[in-house]
Amino acid sequence: MGSAARPMTATITHIGGPTTLVEIGGVRLLTDPTFDAPGRRYSFGLGTSSVKTAGPAVPFESLGRIDAVLLTHDHHGDNLDIAGRALLPSVPVVLTTVSGARRLGGNATGLAPWGTATVGDVEVTATPARHGPPLSRPIVGEAIGFALRPPGASSVIWISGDTVLFNGVRQVPSRFTVDTAILHLGSVQFGITGPLRYTMTGRDASRLVELVRPRKVVPVHYEGWSHFHEGRPGIEASFPPGALTWLDPGVPTVV
Repeated sequence: MGSAARPMTATITHIGGPTTLVEIGGVRLLTDPTFDAPGRRYSFGLGTSSVKTAGPAVPFESLGRIDAVLLTHDHHGDNLDIAGRALLPSVPVVLTTVSGARRLGGNATGLAPWGTATVGDVEVTATPARHGPPLSRPIVGEAIGFALRPPGASSVIWISGDTVLFNGVRQVPSRFTVDTAILHLGSVQFGITGPLRYTMTGRDASRLVELVRPRKVVPVHYEGWSHFHEGRPGIEASFPPGALTWLDPGVPTVV
């Protein structure tokens, strides 16, 4: 794997699940805030639910200034839990899906796929995501990812969001040179829907990485909830040794 573009520098802190603090271009961006304590069961609709099994590695109060929240979708508790929802009014802007912005109101701005906003001097572009099998969007709802480009950079940090492998994410390398890919994995499944998956497996991610060819691959959102069906060992088995950058929870890591 490699990128022809000059590597950029960013600091990523994995707080837990999908929640990261990305510091890039002088801007501090919080993704999918989940700060509830473990032990609660959350309903995802249509008879599906999940239990949170791990709490945040860093409390929100310790994070300092947040310039924006990047919310891949607002309607599932593993991407926006009760505590995460409560903190949204305290940040300057929340970038999310178009339908999510309508539901949240206030400081929320909706982006359709390939729509762009700026936070400070960082360009934020929404990327396609499909949080389930074909034709599932009316049931599982709208989701997006985010590509982050600091000023003067020829490449981006890409956050996939909760998605399966489909043509939308395959379009990303035709639009961007990806320096670091933060991939939401975990092979989400529910008993009521059998073998259907709602996020990527490690094998899916390895196929996507072959297309995107990022300098670094950072797995997130593969632990901390009972609906994940593939953890770190399964993900690692799908990649060559040393191909993945694993973040220690709560530890700021320069990528």
